[in-house]
Amino acid sequence: MPTLNILFIGNSFTARNDVPGMIAAMASARGHQLTHRLLSIGGASLRTHWNKGEALRAIQSGGFSHVVLQEQSTLPIKSRARFHENVLLFDEAIRAAGAKTVLYQTWARRTAADKQESLTGAYEDIARQTGAILVPVGRAWHALLHSDPGAAAILYDKDGSHPSAAGSYLAACVFLAVLFGENPAGAPGAPAGLSPAAAEALQRAAWQAAGERGIP
Repeated sequence: MPTLNILFIGNSFTARNDVPGMIAAMASARGHQLTHRLLSIGGASLRTHWNKGEALRAIQSGGFSHVVLQEQSTLPIKSRARFHENVLLFDEAIRAAGAKTVLYQTWARRTAADKQESLTGAYEDIARQTGAILVPVGRAWHALLHSDPGAAAILYDKDGSHPSAAGSYLAACVFLAVLFGENPAGAPGAPAGLSPAAAEALQRAAWQAAGERGIP
């Protein structure tokens, strides 16, 4: 079975609660192999990573099968064009290195839930344009809140922006569903204190958002 070697480029939305590690643990439990490296700068946009140069050097070093791009959380809403420019810069370098571009679609802030449609659309548009793999965490997050507004209390950290441990677990479940085509039902790593029913709701939302299938 091939090993996925993934480079994650983003900020605290990826680093918080070690989302890459969560994904790797879930994958391992299903018999898949995943190695990973994370380049994270607090509050950074993809352009910040590009300008710093470390991310590009890592991509060009080769060896990665996939590169996950996570944009600063509000930039796709404030400037869809700028966000798309950032993705296009990285996508060209990723393709040249023989890897696949993966877009980590994030969620709107708790006080701006009405912005999710714009955020989702910005990611979906550039995914279609580039042929990148889309991991629709924001879509899963929004669907769960729509069906159960009380879920906000378990998904968001106290700042109403960052993910709680449960929010990161939901993100990891969506990655498992997309990258491996695995239904995350029963996936390990649910946060301590999360009820079995709540964990099942997160797993179900992730699978439904991924279209109940893996995306090649």
